[in-house]
Amino acid sequence: MTVHDSGRPRLTVIGTGYLGATHAVCMAELGFEVLGLDVLPDKVEALQSGRVPFYEPGLPELLQKNLDTGRLRFTTSYEEAGAFGDVHFVCVGTPQKKGEYAADMTYVDAAFTSLVPHAKPGSLLVGKSTVPAGTAERLAEQIAAARGDEVELAWNPEFLREGFAVEDTITPDRLVFGVRSAKAEEQLRAAFRPILDGDQGRAAPVVVTDFATAQLVKVAANAFLATKISFINAMAEVCEATGGDVTMLSKALSYDTRIGGRFLHAGLGFGGGCLPKDIRAFMARAGELGVDQALSFLKEVDAINLRRRARMIDLAREQIGGSFGGMKVAVLGAAFKPNSDDIRDSPALDVAATIQKQGAAVCVYDPEAMDNARVKHPELGYRDSAVEAARGADIVLHLTEWAEFREMDPSVLSEVVAQRLIVDGRNALDPDLWRTAGWTYRALGRP
Repeated sequence: MTVHDSGRPRLTVIGTGYLGATHAVCMAELGFEVLGLDVLPDKVEALQSGRVPFYEPGLPELLQKNLDTGRLRFTTSYEEAGAFGDVHFVCVGTPQKKGEYAADMTYVDAAFTSLVPHAKPGSLLVGKSTVPAGTAERLAEQIAAARGDEVELAWNPEFLREGFAVEDTITPDRLVFGVRSAKAEEQLRAAFRPILDGDQGRAAPVVVTDFATAQLVKVAANAFLATKISFINAMAEVCEATGGDVTMLSKALSYDTRIGGRFLHAGLGFGGGCLPKDIRAFMARAGELGVDQALSFLKEVDAINLRRRARMIDLAREQIGGSFGGMKVAVLGAAFKPNSDDIRDSPALDVAATIQKQGAAVCVYDPEAMDNARVKHPELGYRDSAVEAARGADIVLHLTEWAEFREMDPSVLSEVVAQRLIVDGRNALDPDLWRTAGWTYRALGRP
């Protein structure tokens, strides 16, 4: 591996979507020379001019800073990337196939096929994309057939949380290296040296393992988190039948150190571009491997998650007398989670669109996701503030737990709504505060 004047390897990042752009910017921030590559010229032009094509707190400032230092730049040329990089991180997407549960490997395969001929001898190709088990082994065979032992493959799964991606990249809670040689491990350690040395205040632990395990870590982690979320949402269903309060149940469970309170928060359920498609792809791959029974529980995890959306709609309909016909509904939130503009598989937009189909006039407000929501659901109404979305509303639905909504003074909306009815789909508002202000407050899994 070449050591440059900086004493560090040069890095390329193939794919500049959410994962790739974040990784490129943050590795430059850690002091590496980084070249980001994307096949879309418009995306490259935007990043090179300092524009991040999605919302992620802190990332635009770091992008501009590292463009200015010259440590970071972008290209559309695989030839240029191959000549530049000592370690190449492949960060392209693996969306769910249309009409199937399986992951679409088109972009991963294309990235490696395009990169391999241009990678200089001695360089390391590192997969970061979330892929089905067996992908790395297959790619390693293809790379060996094309280049022999001139270049090598490793796998380094990502664990980013939208809204915290900068923190998760610069100070990760762990690094996983799937390698087949001591040389590949050495190259990966060099590519993460500032993180391993704790230059940002905390050294990250490393798990060095085989390809199969490295690929399983990410999907297993997402399956576990999805299961935990769906478990407490299943308990919300039981609470609604018994008169229990799921927030108190969750609090009591959280004191058990075997369980813990993280991701034990009942509400509208999970969405986004990772958890739903990853658990479905995991089930699909298990079926291909003949161990589908091992993951059969994930079908119910997925079903519980989707049922919360239907229950949210039912609860809102109950509050306004049994029908949405002719009603005006205000929806607070469009992104699948706060601190993001990501609307992929957004529970909030799913609920809003379904209610609109049932005869309501729906007005949506979200602090960051409005442009994306308009493109996906042009049939909905959109307003520039929570107040304007709620003006004349018969009911208000809180569906994405932005701080702006959690901290809102109910009296601000009291003056503009037609009826003081609110359904808290995230169990994130203060019921006493809203009820004291004269509102009828309802939430999932609570009396």
